[in-house]
Amino acid sequence: MYILIMKLIIQIPCYNEEKTLPVTLSSIPKTIKGIDEIEILIINDGSIDKTIEVAKENNVHHIVSHTKNMGLARTFATGLKKCVELGADVIVNLDADNQYKACDIEKLVEPILNKEADIVIGARPIEKIQSFSPLKKMLQKTGSLVMRMISGADVDDAPSGFRAFSKEAALRINIFDNYTYTMETIIQAQYKGLLIKSVPIGVNEDLRPSRLVKSNFDYIKRSVFTMMRFIIIYRPFRFFIRLSFFLLFFGVLLGLRFLYFYVTSSNAAGHVQSLILCAILMIMGIQSMFFAVIADLLAINRKLIEDIQIKVKDKY
Repeated sequence: MYILIMKLIIQIPCYNEEKTLPVTLSSIPKTIKGIDEIEILIINDGSIDKTIEVAKENNVHHIVSHTKNMGLARTFATGLKKCVELGADVIVNLDADNQYKACDIEKLVEPILNKEADIVIGARPIEKIQSFSPLKKMLQKTGSLVMRMISGADVDDAPSGFRAFSKEAALRINIFDNYTYTMETIIQAQYKGLLIKSVPIGVNEDLRPSRLVKSNFDYIKRSVFTMMRFIIIYRPFRFFIRLSFFLLFFGVLLGLRFLYFYVTSSNAAGHVQSLILCAILMIMGIQSMFFAVIADLLAINRKLIEDIQIKVKDKY
C-alpha cells in the first residue's frame, strides 16, 4: 500500500549569522501536526564568518552556498529551487535573526495542508513591536494597504518574510527583483491564481538591527520603485492602456482649449503652445496603446515559457 508522506523543509537564508543562527535553530519545532518529515536548509549567501560551521554543528540537513553575497531575494529564490529538488511538499521561509517565533510554523503550514491556501504569510502584531518607531509602524501599515490595492490580495503584513509555500506555489513563483521577494511573490501569486492567506504570528526581541532597511526613506524609495516595476511586469496591458488614456485625455483637453480660444479670441496664435503640447500628448498616448498590445503579447509568451519551466522543475 502506498503511504503519502508530507515533507516540510524550513529554509533559512543566512548572511553572517553565526551569532543568531543557533538561537533560531533551537526554536524550530521537532514535530508538526500533519507533517511526517521536517528538514532544515541553510542558504549561505556568501557569509565571511562561521555561519556554515555553526550550521554543521547544529546538524542542519542541507546547506547550499553562494560564492558571493547575492542579496536576500536571490538567496530566497535559491532556497525555493533547492527545496523543490529535495522533494519538499511544503516550504517555510524563516529568517535567521530569530525575529519570528518559530513555534508558529504550524500555523503557517496548516492552511496549506488543508488545501485552503498556496501561500501563507505570517502577520506580525505591528502595533505591539516596541523596536518599531511610530513612523515605521505607519509605513508598514501603509505598504500593506497599497499592496492590497495593487494586488487584490487580502494581506495583513506584506513585508513579512515568515511564509509558507506549497510545492505548487514554489514551482510557479519566479523571483526577478534583487532587493526583496516579499512584494513580488504577492503580486505574482495573484497574477497566477495562487491562493494567499494571512495568519497572525508572534515575534521575538531583536537580536540585531535590520540589514534590509537602511532608513525609512530608503525603504519608501525602494518599495515604490519595486511596486511600479512589478505592476509593469505583471499587469503590462493595464498599465500602458491606462497611461494611454491619461495622455489622450489631457491631449484632448488641450486641443479643446486651443479651439475655444481660436473661436472666441482674436489672438489665437498666443495659445499655439497648447496645440503643440496637445499633439505631443496625443502621439505619446497612441504610442502607449501600441506598447500595451506589444507588452500583452510578451506577457502571453512569458506565461507559455513559465508553463514549460514548471514541467522542467517538477521532474524532481
